[in-house]
Amino acid sequence: MSYIGIQERRSGNVSILDVDAQVRIGLRFGASAVPLSKAVQGLLDEGQDQILLNLQRVRAIDSRGLAEIVSAASATKQKGGRFKLVLLNKRVQELMSKAGLLTSFEEFDVEWRAVKSFTTGLIALEGYRERRRGDGEFEAKP
Repeated sequence: MSYIGIQERRSGNVSILDVDAQVRIGLRFGASAVPLSKAVQGLLDEGQDQILLNLQRVRAIDSRGLAEIVSAASATKQKGGRFKLVLLNKRVQELMSKAGLLTSFEEFDVEWRAVKSFTTGLIALEGYRERRRGDGEFEAKP
C-alpha cells in the first residue's frame, strides 16, 4: 500500500491536516509512511483532539482512503475529540455520499469557518455552500 503526504499545521487548538493530491491518505515522516488513522492517533496521544482534514488537493479517493478517514474520525470521537472535513471537491463528495458517509461528518467549504466551528459550535448545513455577500459577510446558498 503506498501512502501520500499529509502536512500538519495548527490554528489555535485545531490541528489541520493538508492532504496531497493522491488517492490514498497517509503521513510521511522521512522515508516511512504512516496511515492517517495512526497519524491521528499520534495527535490524540499529544492531546490534540480537534482535527480538521483538508481534502482540497484530493481529486479522488478509494475505499481504503475512505476507511482510513472513518477510522481516524472514530478514534477521535472515542477520545472525546472532534474530526471535521474541509474543501472536498464534487467528485469526493459524491463518492462519500454514495457510500453513505457524508452525513457522518461535518463538512465545510471555507477553512476559516471550519476552524472557527470548533470553538463557536457553528455547524455546516447539509446541501448548502457558504458564499461571501457584497458586504463581506457569509451566507449559506444551495
